[in-house]
Amino acid sequence: MSLESDIKSMVESLGLRLYDITTVSEHEETIYRVNISSPEEGGVSMDQVVQVTKLISPLLDVTPPVRGEYRLEVSSPGIERKLKTLNHFECSLGEKVRVQTLDKTKLKGTLKSVTDGVITIESEEGDVSVDFNDIAKASTYFEW
Repeated sequence: MSLESDIKSMVESLGLRLYDITTVSEHEETIYRVNISSPEEGGVSMDQVVQVTKLISPLLDVTPPVRGEYRLEVSSPGIERKLKTLNHFECSLGEKVRVQTLDKTKLKGTLKSVTDGVITIESEEGDVSVDFNDIAKASTYFEW
């Protein structure tokens, strides 16, 4: 098994979802980010973030995710987040999304469904479906 699948299993054991794992460099510091989400309304609590941190830290001590020093950061992906995988779209059903296709078409509306790699958005013009492989970039957004 890979480190990511081990982390995913641990996160799921707490009734949460692994949203994404990224490694970034900010201000000359390496950060290993583990984003988690909740299938429940209301998102992820701070207690859940602490639980996940305590659960995966020993694993990362044995199997470091990067060379050298790094900082582990466990958090929620936030209310406005990038959608990079089909799983990200599936976890965002019912939310407001912005999508730009490879041919530069821009779509905006409520994410209605994700079926067999096809994303359907309910827009002001009606339902629009786009194949996941035709998406250049996408994100959720919040109307303030």
